[in-house]
Amino acid sequence: MDNNGHRFTVAGTDIEEVKRKNAEAGMSYKEVLQLLAKTGGHNTKQYSTTKVEEVKKKIHPYN
Repeated sequence: MDNNGHRFTVAGTDIEEVKRKNAEAGMSYKEVLQLLAKTGGHNTKQYSTTKVEEVKKKIHPYN
C-alpha cells in the first residue's frame, strides 16, 4: 500500500482502480448468461433459476 491508500500488485497494477473500472463496465459474463437463461437463451440451463418440478406440476396438475 502506498501513502494514498492504494494497493498494488507485484506488477504495479492499482487494485482499486481495476475494481472501479470493473464496476463501471456493466454486466459481467456470468450476469449476461444468467439474464439470457431467464429470457430464453440457448445452452444456458446451468444459469437458470427455473424450478422444473414446479413448472411440471403447473402444466400437469393431476399427475
